[in-house]
Parts: sequence; C-alpha cells; structure tokens
Amino acid sequence: MTEHNGRTSEPILDPDLEIVDSHHHLFDRPTGRYMFEDYLADASAGHNIASSVYVETQAMARTYGPAQLRAIGEVEFANGVAAMSDSGGYGPCRVSAAIVGYADLTVGESVGEFLDLALSTAPDRFRGVRQILIDHPSEAPYRYITHRPPSGLIRRPGLVSGLRELGKRELTFDAAVLHHQLPELSRLADSVPETTMVLNHLGLAIAMETNAEESHAIFRCWRDSLHDLARRPNVVCKIGGLGLPFWGFGLESRDSKAGSDELAEIWRPYVETAVEAFGAHRCMMESNFPPDARSCGFVPLWNALKSVTEAFSASERTALFSRTARRVYRIPSVGQADVRGHRGRGSGSPPALIL
Repeated sequence: MTEHNGRTSEPILDPDLEIVDSHHHLFDRPTGRYMFEDYLADASAGHNIASSVYVETQAMARTYGPAQLRAIGEVEFANGVAAMSDSGGYGPCRVSAAIVGYADLTVGESVGEFLDLALSTAPDRFRGVRQILIDHPSEAPYRYITHRPPSGLIRRPGLVSGLRELGKRELTFDAAVLHHQLPELSRLADSVPETTMVLNHLGLAIAMETNAEESHAIFRCWRDSLHDLARRPNVVCKIGGLGLPFWGFGLESRDSKAGSDELAEIWRPYVETAVEAFGAHRCMMESNFPPDARSCGFVPLWNALKSVTEAFSASERTALFSRTARRVYRIPSVGQADVRGHRGRGSGSPPALIL
C-alpha cells in the first residue's frame, strides 16, 4: 500500500455499491481545515459515494445577532456547499445532501425559533440537530473535543422540551454520548417517542488507557446497553467513528495508518453487535471524516466496512450503506452516482476536531 494526500491506496472492494456517507464534517479553523474540495477528493478516490450528510462542528457560526441564532451561519455554509455540489460541476456526488446543524436544545421550547429559521434557510436539506452530550469523570476524552459540553447536559430539564420541538417539525436528533451514558439516552428516548434519535459512532465505548481485562468489561457493558437502547423504536444507529481514540485501539498513535484487513478484524465485533441489536434497516454507515483520518484513510475505511458485511444479504447491505440514511434524513435519489475518476485536491493532516 502507498500513501498519497493522506489516503491509503488499496483496490476498491465492491466498487459499484452505492454509499450514502451518513456523517462527515467541513470546516476551516486555525487547528485544521477540511473543506468541500477535500471531501470531494476523498469521496472520489474509488468508492461510489452518491450523497453525504453534513454534521455540525459549530463551524462558520455568525459573530453577531442573538446567541441562540448564531449557529444559522453553519446551516447557510453547508447549504451553499450543497448548492455547489448540486450544480453538477464538481462531479455527481451530492455533498451535504442533508444537513444536521447545531442548536442548544436545553433552552426548551424557545429553540423553535432557531429551528424555523434553519428550515427556512435550507428547506430542502435541513434535517436535524446535533448537540454533543458527552460527559466523563476524567479529562481523557476532552483532549479530543473542540467544543466541550457542560457537565450533566443530558439531564438538563429543558432538553426534553427542546427534543419535542424537533419532533413537532419531523427533525432528527443526532446524539453523541459515551457508552456509560447509553442508559440515560434510553430514558431520554422514552420521554420523546415522537422524535427520531440517531446514535452517533455506535455510542463510543470509551476504553482509553485501560488494560485488556478492563477493555473486555467495557465491551460487555457497551454491548448490553446498546441492545437495551435498540428496544426503543425511535432510535437508529450510525456505524462508524471507530477511528477515534476513545475506543482504545491505539491506531491513531502509530506511524503508519492501518489497512482495511486490520481494520476489519478490529472493528468486526462492534459492527456485528450493532447490526445484531438494531437490524440493518436501523443502521447506517458513516465515514466520520476527517476525524477518523487519524487512524486510517478514506479508502481502507470503506473497504473495511464492506469486508465486515460481505456475508450479509444484498438487502441488508443496501440498507446499511444507503437506504437507511436516505430514509432517516430524507435524501432523494438522483440516479446511480459514480464518482470514481473525479479528482479533487485531497485531504491534508487530520485536524484537532475528533467527533
């Protein structure tokens, strides 16, 4: 394997399999840059990425106006990227076909003002909100989070009211939590059955700085909590984020990035557990790029996910790689996309942002 533009070159597995990348970011910060042309370069490296879902990082927020509405700048930015992509001048991949923005849902019913503004700003693409709820007693995970959430955010009284405002508008909630918070997320899902929740990154079984015995115990706790969460019909699961340091795999600290065979071996128990818990029709694959670029290239990442699921039925694989994301985020199909051969600038070094 060779390295070029931060991506590991491998033969593409199942190159015709259509993919809707259900989670990626775009931003330009002093700590890192990953913009439209960078994602295009990764998405055109050989896999058939038909569409993508833009997920917030609180980038491009306005610097003026009421604080509660400033995040509309990111929705405007993502919608502009999507308009550029829809022009067809940058290849057939529809980048940011759905937009998940940021809002502080703990303000309760008053978040409706922002949601209505976002819907009027991007009526064809705004599909929901993500507010990171990660909470941990140690400082370890916060080294990799750009915007540290307040402690106890998942228990704020106004959060349930804010989530209900999403449900009223048929908008989704992307939930970023750690594995020990999954029971709290289950209770939250029970309180707002009308709101679809999208679990980010499989619920992040945090096993950083643990020994083998501790890591196995964490896996069992994560597995059991994930199965319990999956009993809530209003929750779906994103499979990805496995390149993040939280899992304790240690891939991000190596001199060379892992290839797809190694990734598939490490990731298989987590992917199979999620599909077993939720079923393929409630799971969707994500690249989580560029944060996952700390551990692997874009091509090996998708090769690994394809390899792990190669024994699944055709219907299950279609659900995992495109159909679930299209349904949950209401992404229309624009024909069989094939972005292979289109060239972009390529991604650089992975940025500080890790979610």
